[in-house]
Amino acid sequence: MKSITNFLESKLKLQVNREKSAVDRPWKRKFLGFSFYIRDGEVRVLVHNKPVKKFMDKVGQILSRSNGQSTEKRIEALNRCIIVWINYFGLLGMKHLARRLDEWIRRRFRMCIWKQWWKIRTKHDNLVKLGLENRKAWDSPTREKAIGGFPIAQS
Repeated sequence: MKSITNFLESKLKLQVNREKSAVDRPWKRKFLGFSFYIRDGEVRVLVHNKPVKKFMDKVGQILSRSNGQSTEKRIEALNRCIIVWINYFGLLGMKHLARRLDEWIRRRFRMCIWKQWWKIRTKHDNLVKLGLENRKAWDSPTREKAIGGFPIAQS
């Protein structure tokens, strides 16, 4: 650390923040939200867990069920958040992470819509509008209610 700091400050005329700087193996450090690992003798880059968690927390706030925003406002805020994140981390081949985040975001969004529909009749009508057959549309809301701990008599 001492020799690297000396080189950076004397030769390159860069100031080193000694509190934030460290010397370690690349796979043990995080740099600007990225981590490094070795596979098949190659050093590869991936998104560190901390920015992923921060992104999920931000999306979780946008798609909170108790957040009384309209669907359009949620979509607008969500698009801004995703575009910023992808513009920064999109250089990486993060197919698996992107797929996992996409599934999670879709599930959260469905949860918000399901809560907005609130009444069983509204859920049924909207499911039919989306193309679900009548009987299945009736089964979905009642099954969800019964699972929630409210037994419902089915005829």
